[in-house]
Amino acid sequence: MNSLDISKLGTRETNDALQHAQNQNGSIWKIINPNGAHAIAAGLTEPINVEIEGHVGYYCGGMNQNANILINGNAGTGLAENMMSGEVRLNGNASQSVGASGHGGLLVIEFNASSRCGISMKGIDIVVKGDVGHMSAFMAQAGHLVICGNADSHLGASIYEAVIYLQGKTDQLGADCIEKEMTTKHIENLN
Repeated sequence: MNSLDISKLGTRETNDALQHAQNQNGSIWKIINPNGAHAIAAGLTEPINVEIEGHVGYYCGGMNQNANILINGNAGTGLAENMMSGEVRLNGNASQSVGASGHGGLLVIEFNASSRCGISMKGIDIVVKGDVGHMSAFMAQAGHLVICGNADSHLGASIYEAVIYLQGKTDQLGADCIEKEMTTKHIENLN
């Protein structure tokens, strides 16, 4: 395992090391002491594994292609923004606009996500094991948003063809959101 101390290297050098490590498919890169730094592990294009030990700031894992990113902490705005493929998993809570404009891949939030989770989704699959904030899946065009907890108001406002699965409750669906009963078959397909 390769270790990068972002508190000593800085964000630019840490991301540069990850970019140059991309020819080592399947390798594991551990980032320590992130201390809420922004744009960590952004723009990765190869199948490397990145483990971040601590809280991250804005746009962590943005524009991801093929990499598997694990964050053991909370995340700021725009986690996995514009993701194309690969996987981003957050062992914590997420701020607003996670998975924004995501085209593909899998984003998993182990706890809660704030407002506008999955805004303008374009094919990404997002699983939130807790609750989501207001206007989640706003203008969602394609992909799936699975919410294991509750959703705040205006869930799915101005939705196109994306699909939302909600296990808990919401006070108000957004405009254009059509409610259907979730069957056992749907649940089995999510596992």
